[in-house]
Amino acid sequence: MVNAIQSCLAIALLVPALAFAQTPTKTMDGALTNSAGMTLYTFDKDAGGKSACNGQCATNWPPLMAATDAKAAGDYSVVTRDDGSKQWAYKSKPLYLWIKDQKSGDKS
Repeated sequence: MVNAIQSCLAIALLVPALAFAQTPTKTMDGALTNSAGMTLYTFDKDAGGKSACNGQCATNWPPLMAATDAKAAGDYSVVTRDDGSKQWAYKSKPLYLWIKDQKSGDKS
């Protein structure tokens, strides 16, 4: 019985850690960043959980790409871009990097 309780407790403690490990962003100095610490941005013209940034826009503002099997969790969702690739979104707003940000913590 004690082993069963310990096992349940270990699983209960592990589940939040697994959910957190799945988060595609982190927060640094009050801003969302990717895993490398590069600032993430949203685009005002994006609507309805869809990216409107393609072509030259996506060259200047690279999307925060998601794996094809990425799953939505909490405030994070995955949107399908016009080319069929997947992109992370936060609160239904697709996320982007800025090509001119050169190091962790840069903000434009």
